[in-house]
Amino acid sequence: MSSRSDPFECRWQPSIGLLAAYLVAQSGAILALLLADLPLHWKTLGLSLCLLHAALVVPGRILLCAPDSVRALRHNADGWQFYSERGGYQPMQLLPDSLALPALIVLRFRRPGDWLARSVCIPADALAPELHRRLRVRLRFSRSRWVAPG
Repeated sequence: MSSRSDPFECRWQPSIGLLAAYLVAQSGAILALLLADLPLHWKTLGLSLCLLHAALVVPGRILLCAPDSVRALRHNADGWQFYSERGGYQPMQLLPDSLALPALIVLRFRRPGDWLARSVCIPADALAPELHRRLRVRLRFSRSRWVAPG
């Protein structure tokens, strides 16, 4: 089913659902700041941080237009690899707290030599339904999913 010799690759596109969810959450945070009984300088700081977060997260993580955006995943005899425009395919180690649900896949991974983990969110509307299902199956049942690249 998912042996190391059975190659698998998927590329995803930006998700409208993920963008909508982010905008709803960001709007809720901004509304809470505006309605809170806080001094003006704290409200200004909070709104500035919300806008800064949006400027950092939306292009790279949601719209996938930054060169460091993770846009694809590959599993072959060399193990798991992710793809970004800047670095091409790079080896990675999947972490056990990755999550594969029917509507959402959250990949937690670490590159060799890094001590901080990274995350990628892949909603169901970012991939073709069959590819999303195959990726979930591969993530759940792969024998070598937590093995560090060697």
